[in-house]
Amino acid sequence: MFRFVHQLSVANDIGLSVPSTTVSALAGLVDRGLMAPDWAQALQPVEGRIEQLGAFLREELAKKRPYLPSGDRIFHAFRRPLADVRVLIVGQDPYPTIGHPIGLCFAVERHVRPLPASLRNIYLELASDLRVTPPEHGDLSAWSDRGVMLLNRVLTVRPGAPASHQNKGWEAVTQCAIEVLVKRHAAGDAPLAAILWGRQAQSLKPMLGGVPWVESVHPSPLSAHRGFFGSRPFSRVNELLVAQGGAPMDWSLPA
Repeated sequence: MFRFVHQLSVANDIGLSVPSTTVSALAGLVDRGLMAPDWAQALQPVEGRIEQLGAFLREELAKKRPYLPSGDRIFHAFRRPLADVRVLIVGQDPYPTIGHPIGLCFAVERHVRPLPASLRNIYLELASDLRVTPPEHGDLSAWSDRGVMLLNRVLTVRPGAPASHQNKGWEAVTQCAIEVLVKRHAAGDAPLAAILWGRQAQSLKPMLGGVPWVESVHPSPLSAHRGFFGSRPFSRVNELLVAQGGAPMDWSLPA
Protein backbone atom coordinates (compact mmCIF):
# COMPACT_ATOMS: atom_id res chain seq x y z
CA MET A 1 0.00 0.00 0.00
CA PHE A 2 0.95 3.61 -0.48
CA ARG A 3 3.20 5.40 2.00
CA PHE A 4 2.50 9.11 1.86
CA VAL A 5 5.63 11.18 1.44
CA HIS A 6 6.51 13.67 4.14
CA GLN A 7 8.30 16.46 2.31
CA LEU A 8 9.91 19.49 3.88
CA SER A 9 11.21 22.46 1.93
CA VAL A 10 14.32 24.13 3.30
CA ALA A 11 15.37 27.00 1.04
CA ASN A 12 15.78 25.24 -2.32
CA ASP A 13 16.43 21.79 -0.83
CA ILE A 14 13.73 19.18 -0.43
CA GLY A 15 14.17 16.62 2.34
CA LEU A 16 12.25 13.37 2.65
CA SER A 17 11.07 11.48 5.69
CA VAL A 18 9.24 8.27 4.83
CA PRO A 19 7.45 6.37 7.62
CA SER A 20 9.10 3.08 8.50
CA THR A 21 5.84 1.13 8.36
CA THR A 22 3.51 0.76 5.40
CA VAL A 23 -0.12 1.68 6.04
CA SER A 24 -3.07 2.73 3.92
CA ALA A 25 -3.03 6.35 2.81
CA LEU A 26 -5.85 7.62 5.00
CA ALA A 27 -4.90 5.57 8.07
CA GLY A 28 -1.36 6.86 7.79
CA LEU A 29 -2.54 10.46 7.62
CA VAL A 30 -4.68 9.97 10.73
CA ASP A 31 -1.88 8.19 12.61
CA ARG A 32 0.45 11.12 11.97
CA GLY A 33 -2.12 13.74 12.98
CA LEU A 34 -2.42 15.09 9.44
CA MET A 35 -6.13 14.35 8.96
CA ALA A 36 -9.10 14.16 11.32
CA PRO A 37 -10.53 10.63 11.68
CA ASP A 38 -14.01 11.61 10.48
CA TRP A 39 -12.52 13.13 7.32
CA ALA A 40 -10.54 9.93 6.70
CA GLN A 41 -13.74 7.93 6.92
CA ALA A 42 -15.56 10.35 4.62
CA LEU A 43 -12.80 10.18 1.99
CA GLN A 44 -12.75 6.38 1.80
CA PRO A 45 -14.36 6.42 -1.68
CA VAL A 46 -11.33 8.27 -3.07
CA GLU A 47 -8.57 6.55 -1.09
CA GLY A 48 -7.34 4.84 -4.24
CA ARG A 49 -7.07 8.22 -5.95
CA ILE A 50 -5.11 9.60 -2.99
CA GLU A 51 -2.71 6.67 -3.26
CA GLN A 52 -2.27 7.38 -6.99
CA LEU A 53 -1.53 11.01 -6.18
CA GLY A 54 1.10 9.92 -3.70
CA ALA A 55 2.73 7.87 -6.44
CA PHE A 56 2.57 10.88 -8.75
CA LEU A 57 4.31 13.07 -6.17
CA ARG A 58 7.03 10.47 -5.65
CA GLU A 59 7.57 10.35 -9.40
CA GLU A 60 7.83 14.14 -9.47
CA LEU A 61 10.51 14.04 -6.78
CA ALA A 62 12.39 11.32 -8.63
CA LYS A 63 12.49 13.72 -11.60
CA LYS A 64 13.80 16.43 -9.26
CA ARG A 65 10.52 18.31 -9.42
CA PRO A 66 9.58 19.39 -5.88
CA TYR A 67 6.04 20.22 -4.90
CA LEU A 68 4.26 22.61 -2.59
CA PRO A 69 3.13 22.74 0.15
CA SER A 70 5.31 20.45 2.27
CA GLY A 71 4.01 16.91 2.57
CA ASP A 72 2.79 17.39 6.12
CA ARG A 73 0.58 20.29 5.00
CA ILE A 74 -1.05 18.94 1.87
CA PHE A 75 -4.14 17.93 3.85
CA HIS A 76 -4.05 20.88 6.26
CA ALA A 77 -7.66 21.76 5.41
CA PHE A 78 -8.70 18.31 6.69
CA ARG A 79 -7.00 18.46 10.09
CA ARG A 80 -9.99 19.91 11.87
CA PRO A 81 -12.95 17.52 12.22
CA LEU A 82 -15.53 17.34 9.46
CA ALA A 83 -18.12 17.74 12.21
CA ASP A 84 -16.79 21.24 12.97
CA VAL A 85 -17.04 22.71 9.45
CA ARG A 86 -19.53 25.58 9.19
CA VAL A 87 -18.16 27.65 6.31
CA LEU A 88 -16.62 26.48 3.05
CA ILE A 89 -14.29 28.77 1.07
CA VAL A 90 -12.96 27.32 -2.18
CA GLY A 91 -9.69 28.30 -3.82
CA GLN A 92 -7.84 27.04 -6.89
CA ASP A 93 -4.38 25.66 -6.08
CA PRO A 94 -1.55 26.53 -3.64
CA TYR A 95 0.69 29.54 -4.07
CA PRO A 96 3.61 28.33 -6.23
CA THR A 97 6.28 30.16 -4.22
CA ILE A 98 8.55 28.16 -1.89
CA GLY A 99 7.94 29.15 1.72
CA HIS A 100 4.46 30.56 1.08
CA PRO A 101 1.65 27.94 1.05
CA ILE A 102 0.44 26.22 4.21
CA GLY A 103 -2.29 24.01 2.77
CA LEU A 104 -5.15 26.46 3.35
CA CYS A 105 -6.49 28.45 0.40
CA PHE A 106 -5.50 32.13 0.34
CA ALA A 107 -3.27 31.67 3.43
CA VAL A 108 0.52 31.97 3.65
CA GLU A 109 3.25 31.40 6.22
CA ARG A 110 3.31 33.99 8.97
CA HIS A 111 6.68 35.43 7.88
CA VAL A 112 5.65 36.17 4.28
CA ARG A 113 5.85 39.86 3.32
CA PRO A 114 4.37 41.41 1.34
CA LEU A 115 1.14 39.47 1.55
CA PRO A 116 -0.30 38.10 -1.70
CA ALA A 117 -2.45 40.71 -3.42
CA SER A 118 -5.66 38.66 -3.19
CA LEU A 119 -5.19 38.18 0.55
CA ARG A 120 -4.53 41.90 1.02
CA ASN A 121 -7.85 42.58 -0.70
CA ILE A 122 -9.61 39.99 1.48
CA TYR A 123 -8.25 41.80 4.54
CA LEU A 124 -9.43 45.16 3.20
CA GLU A 125 -12.93 43.79 2.74
CA LEU A 126 -12.85 42.13 6.16
CA ALA A 127 -12.01 45.47 7.77
CA SER A 128 -14.71 47.28 5.79
CA ASP A 129 -17.37 44.64 6.38
CA LEU A 130 -16.91 43.82 10.06
CA ARG A 131 -14.52 46.54 11.29
CA VAL A 132 -12.06 43.76 12.10
CA THR A 133 -8.43 44.84 12.16
CA PRO A 134 -6.49 42.27 10.13
CA PRO A 135 -3.06 41.09 11.27
CA GLU A 136 0.17 41.81 9.42
CA HIS A 137 0.64 38.08 8.72
CA GLY A 138 -1.31 35.90 6.31
CA ASP A 139 -1.80 32.76 8.41
CA LEU A 140 -5.54 31.96 8.38
CA SER A 141 -5.24 28.90 10.63
CA ALA A 142 -7.45 30.56 13.26
CA TRP A 143 -10.33 30.56 10.78
CA SER A 144 -9.72 26.88 10.07
CA ASP A 145 -9.69 26.10 13.80
CA ARG A 146 -13.11 27.76 14.16
CA GLY A 147 -14.73 25.76 11.37
CA VAL A 148 -13.89 27.58 8.12
CA MET A 149 -12.73 25.02 5.58
CA LEU A 150 -10.21 26.79 3.34
CA LEU A 151 -10.15 24.24 0.54
CA ASN A 152 -8.15 24.46 -2.66
CA ARG A 153 -9.58 22.32 -5.48
CA VAL A 154 -6.02 21.16 -6.23
CA LEU A 155 -3.85 20.48 -3.18
CA THR A 156 -0.34 20.59 -4.63
CA VAL A 157 1.62 22.57 -7.20
CA ARG A 158 5.10 22.63 -8.70
CA PRO A 159 7.12 25.65 -7.50
CA GLY A 160 6.94 28.48 -9.99
CA ALA A 161 4.30 26.75 -12.11
CA PRO A 162 0.70 27.73 -11.23
CA ALA A 163 -1.93 25.11 -12.09
CA SER A 164 0.81 22.54 -12.84
CA HIS A 165 -0.98 19.81 -10.85
CA GLN A 166 -4.45 20.40 -12.25
CA ASN A 167 -6.12 17.35 -13.76
CA LYS A 168 -3.83 14.97 -11.88
CA GLY A 169 -6.60 13.67 -9.64
CA TRP A 170 -6.97 16.20 -6.83
CA GLU A 171 -10.28 17.47 -8.21
CA ALA A 172 -11.93 14.11 -7.52
CA VAL A 173 -10.67 14.17 -3.92
CA THR A 174 -11.89 17.69 -3.19
CA GLN A 175 -15.17 17.04 -4.98
CA CYS A 176 -15.74 14.11 -2.66
CA ALA A 177 -15.07 16.37 0.32
CA ILE A 178 -17.57 18.97 -0.90
CA GLU A 179 -20.19 16.30 -1.57
CA VAL A 180 -19.75 14.98 1.98
CA LEU A 181 -20.33 18.47 3.38
CA VAL A 182 -23.44 18.90 1.25
CA LYS A 183 -24.89 15.55 2.36
CA ARG A 184 -24.19 16.42 5.99
CA HIS A 185 -26.02 19.72 5.57
CA ALA A 186 -28.96 18.05 3.78
CA ALA A 187 -29.31 15.65 6.70
CA GLY A 188 -29.74 18.62 9.03
CA ASP A 189 -26.65 17.76 11.04
CA ALA A 190 -25.22 21.29 11.18
CA PRO A 191 -25.45 24.75 9.60
CA LEU A 192 -23.25 25.32 6.57
CA ALA A 193 -22.66 28.18 4.16
CA ALA A 194 -20.19 28.72 1.32
CA ILE A 195 -18.24 31.69 0.00
CA LEU A 196 -17.58 31.52 -3.74
CA TRP A 197 -15.04 33.98 -5.11
CA GLY A 198 -14.55 33.94 -8.87
CA ARG A 199 -15.89 31.87 -11.73
CA GLN A 200 -14.03 28.67 -10.87
CA ALA A 201 -15.50 28.59 -7.38
CA GLN A 202 -18.92 29.58 -8.68
CA SER A 203 -18.88 26.63 -11.08
CA LEU A 204 -19.45 24.50 -7.97
CA LYS A 205 -22.92 25.94 -7.34
CA PRO A 206 -24.78 22.98 -8.89
CA MET A 207 -22.86 20.70 -6.52
CA LEU A 208 -23.93 22.61 -3.40
CA GLY A 209 -27.57 21.53 -3.42
CA GLY A 210 -29.36 23.30 -0.59
CA VAL A 211 -26.23 24.81 0.94
CA PRO A 212 -26.61 28.62 0.83
CA TRP A 213 -23.75 30.69 -0.49
CA VAL A 214 -22.54 34.22 -1.09
CA GLU A 215 -20.59 35.02 -4.23
CA SER A 216 -18.66 37.76 -5.95
CA VAL A 217 -15.80 38.23 -8.36
CA HIS A 218 -12.40 37.01 -7.23
CA PRO A 219 -10.39 39.19 -4.77
CA SER A 220 -7.54 39.34 -7.28
CA PRO A 221 -6.44 42.89 -8.17
CA LEU A 222 -7.58 42.11 -11.71
CA SER A 223 -11.21 41.87 -10.61
CA ALA A 224 -11.65 43.10 -7.02
CA HIS A 225 -12.89 46.53 -8.07
CA ARG A 226 -15.58 44.93 -10.21
CA GLY A 227 -17.65 43.65 -7.31
CA PHE A 228 -15.50 42.12 -4.59
CA PHE A 229 -15.04 45.32 -2.64
CA GLY A 230 -18.32 46.13 -0.92
CA SER A 231 -19.69 42.60 -1.29
CA ARG A 232 -19.69 42.04 2.50
CA PRO A 233 -19.05 38.27 2.33
CA PHE A 234 -18.26 37.84 6.02
CA SER A 235 -21.36 39.48 7.46
CA ARG A 236 -23.54 37.89 4.77
CA VAL A 237 -22.31 34.39 5.46
CA ASN A 238 -22.87 34.99 9.17
CA GLU A 239 -26.46 35.92 8.38
CA LEU A 240 -26.82 32.62 6.51
CA LEU A 241 -25.49 30.69 9.50
CA VAL A 242 -27.80 32.46 11.94
CA ALA A 243 -30.77 31.84 9.64
CA GLN A 244 -30.05 28.11 10.00
CA GLY A 245 -30.01 28.34 13.78
CA GLY A 246 -26.24 28.52 14.06
CA ALA A 247 -23.87 31.00 15.65
CA PRO A 248 -22.06 33.64 13.60
CA MET A 249 -18.44 32.98 12.75
CA ASP A 250 -15.73 34.91 14.57
CA TRP A 251 -13.68 36.30 11.67
CA SER A 252 -11.00 37.97 13.80
CA LEU A 253 -7.40 36.81 13.48
CA PRO A 254 -4.73 36.89 16.18
CA ALA A 255 -1.75 39.21 15.69
